[in-house]
Amino acid sequence: MLTSTPTLTPPTTSTPSPTKKAKKSGGSCGCSSTTPQEIKDQKMRERIEKHPCYSEEAHHHYARMHVAVAPACNIQCNYCNRKYDCSNESRPGVVSEVLTPEEAAHKVMVIAGKIPQMTVLGIAGPGDPLANPKQTFRTFELIAEKAPDIKLCLSTNGLMLPNHVEKIKNINIDHVTLTINTVDPEIGAKIYPWVRYNRKRYNGVEGVKILLERQRESLEALRENDILCKVNSVMIPGINDEHLVEVDDFIRSHGAFLHNIMPLISAPEHGTYFGLNGQRGPNPKELKALQDACSGNMKMMRHCRQCRADAVGLLGEDRSQEFTKQKFMEMAPEYDLQKRQEVHAGIEEKKERLAAAKAKRAAEKAAKASEKILVAVATKGGGVVNQHFGHAKEFQIFEVDGRESKFVGHRKIDLYCQGGYGEAATLEEIVKAIADCKGVLVSKIGDCPKEKLEEAGVATFETYDTINQAALDFYEEYQKQKQAA
Repeated sequence: MLTSTPTLTPPTTSTPSPTKKAKKSGGSCGCSSTTPQEIKDQKMRERIEKHPCYSEEAHHHYARMHVAVAPACNIQCNYCNRKYDCSNESRPGVVSEVLTPEEAAHKVMVIAGKIPQMTVLGIAGPGDPLANPKQTFRTFELIAEKAPDIKLCLSTNGLMLPNHVEKIKNINIDHVTLTINTVDPEIGAKIYPWVRYNRKRYNGVEGVKILLERQRESLEALRENDILCKVNSVMIPGINDEHLVEVDDFIRSHGAFLHNIMPLISAPEHGTYFGLNGQRGPNPKELKALQDACSGNMKMMRHCRQCRADAVGLLGEDRSQEFTKQKFMEMAPEYDLQKRQEVHAGIEEKKERLAAAKAKRAAEKAAKASEKILVAVATKGGGVVNQHFGHAKEFQIFEVDGRESKFVGHRKIDLYCQGGYGEAATLEEIVKAIADCKGVLVSKIGDCPKEKLEEAGVATFETYDTINQAALDFYEEYQKQKQAA
């Protein structure tokens, strides 16, 4: 049983749609029958319940890995620069090593044994997987043969997907991510300088028109073949930020299951066109406002970490450097299907207990009308507040209203404790990142950051408990402090 010993430091100042269940109809015997919609909903839950990208709940418990077998790309994006040997960067298109399909399969079998909660194998680059179809499909075939319980996932720009959808279906790739940033060629020309299609390069609007038409065909082909589709869109202020509401409507009407609106990463040191030309990315408030504007239309992914093309581990952590080619090629595969199934069964039991406790707490608080506040959580995973403030590289953000806590996003930060010492400039940036939160939930925090947070109006709450329980406990203490003020 998890226990908590909360310590609340008051601040100096106070200041996607759920799927509807069809009704059950009773027969003459008094028994209720299951409707087709309920059967469909159950099957969908089974398809996503262990995929950390498609299920927000799953990402607390299940891991994913990407293998970098696809170096070539058939379009140029102004936000992309595929650099190698860049182990400290966590962004799409970055890898330390490109692997052969056989090397990638060996790596998967090694990691599937060492990280049994790893349930998804994805190919996302560093280029476009379908610009490298031979390597991509050979890798998937090897994994499907050796580890049939691992879900196969493909990320692509969609330019060549219509040519390969039958192959995708036959290999049992059940999850595909398309990157769609616009449905307007004029806007697209500001994002994509060129497109290479059928061995010819098309520049500007001409190339974008081809890309957008192929993306529409991709959406329809995935829907027709009952392959789940997540759409990634990069939010670029001043270019497509307002337009992404229209993109959201378009992809929903063409069968996409989930929309992931990601912030542009445009640091100059990354060497991208946008980075070198001063194009800024959105701030957390702008990103959340856009996600909120689109969330009424379809399911919205808010827990994306914009993973590297060779990422390993839970979302929010990157263990890729534990499994470099030099290291994993010397390791013997430890894949054990029975052991993996036992670990997964334990995770599902834990999820059921957490869900039951959350439902009970929500029922107890159902009559309470409450304001909504944001809290920042330091966690290493497992749905638990279990990380020291100084060791966090990101905070998960939850919205709490006294009845329940709801994940709404995450904020990446620089590590505060480096060599045992906190940097003042780093702390200032961390405080700014969570200044709109009423509290920060951590396993431990030092006096200096605690004081700085208090000055910014952010209370600290030290505990070791489930995130939901800790967030609700903090909420109660926050309300008491507010009423006493």
